Amino acid sequence: MEREHYDIFISGGGLAGLIATCAFAAKGLSVLCVDPTPPITSNADPKADRRSTAFLQPARQTLEIAGLWPQLAPHAAPLQIMRLADAGGTEAEIRHIADFDASDVSDLPFGWNFPNWLLRREILAHLDTVPNATFCAGIGTKRVLTRNTAALISLSDGRQISVSLVVAADGRGSPIRDMAGIGVQTWRYGQKGMVFTVSHRIPHENVSTEIHRTGGPFTLVPLPDHEGQPHSAVVWMETGTEAAHLMALDDATFSSAATARSCGILGPLTLTSQRAKWPIISQKADRLTAERIALIAEAAHVMPPIGAQGLNMSLADIQTLLDLIEDGAALGSEAMLSAYEKARAPDVALRLKGVDMLNRASLASGPNLRTLRLKGLQFLHGSTTIRKLAMRAGLGM
Repeated sequence: MEREHYDIFISGGGLAGLIATCAFAAKGLSVLCVDPTPPITSNADPKADRRSTAFLQPARQTLEIAGLWPQLAPHAAPLQIMRLADAGGTEAEIRHIADFDASDVSDLPFGWNFPNWLLRREILAHLDTVPNATFCAGIGTKRVLTRNTAALISLSDGRQISVSLVVAADGRGSPIRDMAGIGVQTWRYGQKGMVFTVSHRIPHENVSTEIHRTGGPFTLVPLPDHEGQPHSAVVWMETGTEAAHLMALDDATFSSAATARSCGILGPLTLTSQRAKWPIISQKADRLTAERIALIAEAAHVMPPIGAQGLNMSLADIQTLLDLIEDGAALGSEAMLSAYEKARAPDVALRLKGVDMLNRASLASGPNLRTLRLKGLQFLHGSTTIRKLAMRAGLGM
């Protein structure tokens, strides 16, 4: 069988893999992306991804390079204010609010929020217009053999291909990472993340609100209004036992529980989607590269959904590879991959540690720990210098 050749092979057709496909193709490279699971692009599908993604300012540059921003912009809900609220007193009520306004550090919002199912729909529509990019759903990676000059790929449909660079974007259980012999470190919290969308009476005014009590944060992220009503995406982190109890509730009772956990900050919440649940972990690959292979996104790093860091770190991975290509690095060479590891590994380690600490603080249930968390929030917000530094650090500026 004749072997096909592409410049780049991407294993994994999640959001990071699809964006990377568009971005590398925009540089004139031939790209093949495969995923064993067909993507879901309709909100009506019971298996649709109910999460949302907030692309922070630096990610917009990558989306523009990929040719995606003009298609995504009409669907964006801007995030102007990040609001942290502490509700860790004896009663389930907010006792302190700290607003972090993007105007303090930039003329742009912190970022722009999108439903994940919609992102897949729009990215795939764009990919159909890109002649040097190919996406194949329902196809997996059977084997990868690397050489000094190329990587040889065997696909589940029997095809054989050769490429200069393999990009592993195939998730936290990455088969490519395993084939490359790269280990991972994993931290577990005993938490589950529940995701869904709600309507509410009080407009969100482009404010993303993260409410801390115990079990993990309850985060309301703005979505565009629908049928004249304000809507938000919710990520509700709880202990595994409590999450199982909540997921078993009927829709009306669950909506009431969500309203109570939100302390009514946007008024009564009404469930407008199905609910989904997934385990909360932190995970870090022992290294980000192997011969002819670069790990990105959850193949490289996984963290709790706090501060919109997850997919934005994935886009930072992609942007770093784009920059190295732009600088003339030989595609997939040892020099290129060494530079990628050197550029990304420190930032990945730092952000994983920071989000891990924030999540452990959000789990606090004892009164003394809750008080300490409140004091920390007050200190962070009370100092103009520290507040601006924290905002810039969160944006990756």
